[in-house]
Amino acid sequence: MAFGKLLLMIGALAIAPCAAASGSAPLWATFPEAPPMPAADGSGFITHDGARLYYAVFHRGAGRPVVLLHGGMGSSDSWSFEVPRLAGHEVVVMDSRGQGRSSRSEAPLTYELMASDVVALMDALHLRRASIVGASDGGIIGLLLAIEHPERVDRLFAWGANFNTHAQRLSPPDPALKSVGAAYVARMAEDYRRRSPTPEGFADLRTSLGRLYATEPNLTPAELGRIKAPTVIADGEYEQFIDPSHTRLLARLIPGAILVILPNVSHGGPQQDPAGFHAAVAALLDRSP
Repeated sequence: MAFGKLLLMIGALAIAPCAAASGSAPLWATFPEAPPMPAADGSGFITHDGARLYYAVFHRGAGRPVVLLHGGMGSSDSWSFEVPRLAGHEVVVMDSRGQGRSSRSEAPLTYELMASDVVALMDALHLRRASIVGASDGGIIGLLLAIEHPERVDRLFAWGANFNTHAQRLSPPDPALKSVGAAYVARMAEDYRRRSPTPEGFADLRTSLGRLYATEPNLTPAELGRIKAPTVIADGEYEQFIDPSHTRLLARLIPGAILVILPNVSHGGPQQDPAGFHAAVAALLDRSP
């Protein structure tokens, strides 16, 4: 992948709040600013494999637990639209290693390592099983958890996730999306400086994520075929980075998976249409087994 295209992918293969585009822009070309997170019932840090990882718990004891996993360069605060809507579930959010409030070790970032962080947090919180709702990088981590730790995953909702490095959209994105990547990176840099224990480390994070995106994920059809959890593979009608054929193939490779394409949104769908996104999540989480 050319370096310029890689920078664009790094700037947008994530879902998190960003300043909205002008009112004349179509919904799918905006990143509406998310509201503040509600007050948590508990929050803190765990230490795992050289990193100090932030988490927060909402609606403690309300119902079957759900773990929300954010996209690359973002933080758990990107879930502020969704957390209040999941009032019927105990909700756990976390900042992936090296992102948000979490630190990282000297080890390279890998999806395998970040998936192991989720398991460590579930162990620390005594969560035997939980549903996983992941966006972009968080969706990829969810796929890994469902493959490698099937006993821990109740249901899986993966938004804007790719399963290998050959997912790039085959046709150019709409010109209306041209400035979204740069605006996203600027907002993520600002948020990183405000939250991170290493506030000057954003450039290093981008470099580390760039290496990750150049080589991972590399999930095989056989591995995806081992997923047993009820699964929804979801994305926006105007997804600008992952080719629609890749998303359709991902859904076909997972036994029983349902493909959901949310209309009038792009990769940033959870912020662009919070109500529509939640309806798709709730249809999975609240349906009978």
